[in-house]
Amino acid sequence: MRIIVCLKPVPDPKHWKEMSLHPTLKVLVREGIPNVINPLDRNALEEALRIKERQGGEVIILSMAPLFCLSILREALAMGGDRAILLSDKAFAGSDTLATSYILSEAVRKIGDFDLILCGNQTIDGWTGHVGPQLSQFLGIEGISLVRMIEEFHFEEDAKGRAKAARAIVRRNIEYGYVRIEAELPLLLSVVKEINTPRYATFAGILEAEKKEIQILSASDLKIDPSHVGLTGSPTKMADLFMPEVKRRREIIQEKPEVASRLIIEKIHQRGLI
Repeated sequence: MRIIVCLKPVPDPKHWKEMSLHPTLKVLVREGIPNVINPLDRNALEEALRIKERQGGEVIILSMAPLFCLSILREALAMGGDRAILLSDKAFAGSDTLATSYILSEAVRKIGDFDLILCGNQTIDGWTGHVGPQLSQFLGIEGISLVRMIEEFHFEEDAKGRAKAARAIVRRNIEYGYVRIEAELPLLLSVVKEINTPRYATFAGILEAEKKEIQILSASDLKIDPSHVGLTGSPTKMADLFMPEVKRRREIIQEKPEVASRLIIEKIHQRGLI
């Protein structure tokens, strides 16, 4: 199987207080702030590596970021990715989720045939959850978000008599549970934290990653019209950036144990903690 993993370098949460918004461009100023792999994208990469270990194939890491994020791609390669593609161009700066999805879709088309695209359900620096669904629309393939498990793949013989993954069965989170969905490949899946526990890069993996290819592509390489990307091609703009003050609030529930336990669970769920 050929699997593409969309991976985004994001500002390290330990340094969020150092982030600022450009006064005129209204984009995040990221220079000088350490980056890490977006946590859910790390889960997506782990799932791709597990599929490769079971089925064989290739894992391609695809990322749109400035050149100073090359070390983040090396880390992903050290985990086990086969090769990486970095989309980097000044024309891409300020792209919102729609423009980013368009750029990624053109890169996927340049890669060629694939079976599966995996990405995190959202990123910690945006939390919109837009890129996965928008990317699937640009590519004209099925996209499923909130995926907590890939149960199995069904294989069929291709024209040359070789086994090829044709369909997948996945579990998608819904309120108070999940649904099982069967979909045809090629397919895009946006995964959540429950899907796995990502591995650490080994010392041998780090050494091996230095030998692996990282291809850098610009807007001209992808034949992208600059007016469709960046700030010009982005219909949404950031209005402001602020760090909300976190306050603890105590609430006392005076009910019978069976009633109180149900109310506590409902309140925790309403706040998105479970």
